[in-house]
Amino acid sequence: MNLIFIHFIYVLIIFLITHLPIYSSTDSFIRFSKVLIMTETKLTGLTPDIAEENINALKNLFPDVFTEDKIDFDKLKQVLGKYVDDEKERYNFTWNGKGKALRLAQTPSSATLRPCVEESKNWDTTDNLYIEGDNLEVLKLLQKSYYGKVKMIYIDPPYNTGKDFVYSDDFLDTIGNYKATTGQVDDSGRSNSSNSETSGRFHTDWINMVYPRLRLARNLLSEDGVIFISIDDNEIANLIKICNEIFGESNFLGNIIWQKKSSPQNDANKISAVHDYILFYCKNFEKYRMNLIPRTAEQISKFKNPDNDTRGVWTAGDLSSKTKASGHSYPIQAPGGTIYYPPTGRQWAPSSETFSKLLAENRIYFGIGQNSQPKLKQFLSEIQQGIVPTTLWLKEYVGDNTRAVRELRELNIEFDSPKPVSLIEYSLKVGSDKDSLILDFFSGSTTTAHAVMQLNAEDGGNRKFIMVQLPESTPEKSEAYNAGYKNICEIGKERIRRAGEKIKAETGKKDLDIGFKVFKLDSSNIKKWQPDADNINMSLSDFIDNYVEGRTEQDVVYEILLKMGLELTVPVEEYEFSGKKVYSAGFGALMICTDDDITADVSKGMIELHQKLRPEVWKVVFKDNGFATDSVKTNVRENLKTAGLAEDNFTTI
Repeated sequence: MNLIFIHFIYVLIIFLITHLPIYSSTDSFIRFSKVLIMTETKLTGLTPDIAEENINALKNLFPDVFTEDKIDFDKLKQVLGKYVDDEKERYNFTWNGKGKALRLAQTPSSATLRPCVEESKNWDTTDNLYIEGDNLEVLKLLQKSYYGKVKMIYIDPPYNTGKDFVYSDDFLDTIGNYKATTGQVDDSGRSNSSNSETSGRFHTDWINMVYPRLRLARNLLSEDGVIFISIDDNEIANLIKICNEIFGESNFLGNIIWQKKSSPQNDANKISAVHDYILFYCKNFEKYRMNLIPRTAEQISKFKNPDNDTRGVWTAGDLSSKTKASGHSYPIQAPGGTIYYPPTGRQWAPSSETFSKLLAENRIYFGIGQNSQPKLKQFLSEIQQGIVPTTLWLKEYVGDNTRAVRELRELNIEFDSPKPVSLIEYSLKVGSDKDSLILDFFSGSTTTAHAVMQLNAEDGGNRKFIMVQLPESTPEKSEAYNAGYKNICEIGKERIRRAGEKIKAETGKKDLDIGFKVFKLDSSNIKKWQPDADNINMSLSDFIDNYVEGRTEQDVVYEILLKMGLELTVPVEEYEFSGKKVYSAGFGALMICTDDDITADVSKGMIELHQKLRPEVWKVVFKDNGFATDSVKTNVRENLKTAGLAEDNFTTI
């Protein structure tokens, strides 16, 4: 009984330390009275709870369907009326594991992204990111900072050919599974195998991999954002169904045919495929605005000016149409005397009155001899400045596999099955603007980053990229491995370095952003945000020293940025007040102090800095056990409040 009682007291102490304020005998009353004056926000270290946010959104739309915080589905059905389908047999798309895949997308993550300055390029000035880690976890971590900010996503996921790497998601321990998968720790019996076609879950495993990732990716898209997904025949049918569910059938923009090769594969055991698909969806068709593709020099050359018209070059267009309307079958007499009627089964597009106006404005052309069938002059200066994209992307315009391999070899890099830069560049022209944020979370050899830098150099754009890649090991017998690249991430980062310098040298664009900040997925830097599942009664020392051994202040600062919803590329500056470090992120929008023995003088320094920088938003974060005393913490909080800090913008970790 004594042991049980002692154990109970120990657990109670841990609970009090983690949940209740600690009062000293001298300042407990002061602290208790002032805590009522200004609230304090506790940073939990978790990514947004998507399921909870969905419930809150539903509650805002239909508050009457909630009873004691639970959904009354019968009432919800009444509210939705005819839009409810409760037939036993109905059109839907389901598979074994769909529920788990949905929970994977909605389960919050306590992981973090650790900065890696030594592998980065132009750390202090770049707005680009390269993130090394499992894209499922990374997409969760990006939800708060990049929600609705990505204009275009391009991904080239595994095609599920039977030889692809399989992402083995673990619902209970995603970070542990990630480290085991990538060889960072013992794999505990897990195997890193391909998805064999003989598997009874061949399609199911692939669908369960891609489904939660696409759900999370949609959240990151801006309302006018778009996504391109490369795929082949193996999973095109399933991917269309998945995308229709996640993005909505009304937001389907096209199934693009990309000619990846021109000659047949003679050892193919089926008909030889010379194309892949690129599925194209937008997030919200009502907000989507289609980009026109600039005309090529060849297309512009078709416009001539044989009659030296002052309005410039033009091309001759058909004057007839299939329109059936009265008064559109009149005769037209050419200056040379020949009389013309509309072709059989057609009529003249303009009415007789409109034609007379066009003729008077010199918009009708009868040929060099003034006696040919009438044509409508279409001036380049008056038509839309570009062409509507089509669903057929030929290699002559966007490149093929051969060009992709050649582009990498020009950089002295080997990689299996890259995409050509011109293919992604064309996608960027269709789906992005000059200042867009571009995401690729299956980035491979980073063709997307290469294309972003190339297009920026060509049109003066300022597009920024986020590349995400699992550090999948390169095969030991591969040319990449023999060249020193032990995983795909090493290939991707080196390609950005070499491609950026090559583009800069060829174009002379000195201000081109060819840098990138490297971040790596890891468990949280803060102990209480990643409790030991095998030891519920964590030791008191874990709370005295908040940080995981081996982690730096910079690690902690960027984790706070991520959890507070700031972008990872915001400028971070270091200050010192009364011997204590204070980090200012986003020109004073967020101030962080993770030092120990904090005094009231630190808050005075923060206030002076705030008055100097004058940011629109002001938030501060302190280490909860970093204050010299509880009364000091109260004084610091009140000082900041008096200086204008909002009540809920004082946060502790």
